[in-house]
Amino acid sequence: MLIEQPARWLRIFYPHALWRMDKNDHSVYLTFDDGPIPEATPFILDTLDQFGAKAMFFMVADNVRKHPELYEEVIRRGHKVGNHTYHHLGSFRHWALTYAVDVTKADALLHTPYFRPPHGWLRHTVYWWTKQYYRVVMWDLVTRDYSNLLTAKDVVNNVKKYARNGSIITFHDSLKSIDKLRTALPESLQWLKDQGYEFKVFPDNPDETR
Repeated sequence: MLIEQPARWLRIFYPHALWRMDKNDHSVYLTFDDGPIPEATPFILDTLDQFGAKAMFFMVADNVRKHPELYEEVIRRGHKVGNHTYHHLGSFRHWALTYAVDVTKADALLHTPYFRPPHGWLRHTVYWWTKQYYRVVMWDLVTRDYSNLLTAKDVVNNVKKYARNGSIITFHDSLKSIDKLRTALPESLQWLKDQGYEFKVFPDNPDETR
């Protein structure tokens, strides 16, 4: 549960980050990390369309450089984009300045006020810098669709077990996830819909999330 739905003590490390939306609102916020890539993004977009759901795609900007048509398609279909660095950098493996330069380089392609760190961790010096310029978005439920230890059924079960009002749900737009998502994504969205959840996206103005 520490990963799938982080405990309150873990959230204290990043107190100004966005972990969950309004707990009194019967809605969830779908997010997809690491894309866009041709092997996964088109399927995800088509599935979201089938359920009338919008999402935020936290994109690796180098993938946007390689596949600009997919970036444009995400925008055309009414979804939103977040910054996931240019090279999918892990904060603890790089100097703060290196990380900041990479995030800024990504913003030149993505133009978004929202940021999510790869792997869900930031050095506190980097966190302090990042939150001055971006709304840092973490998660209330990570499906672990990337794990080779989990099946598609396990991913769906994580959604069923941990989804709640205001959950920010993290899937992955990646090669590691797509085989499971072909089954798990439509099943998860159908279950959420059957439970009466509304699919929402973050507002254009991040100050409205504070």
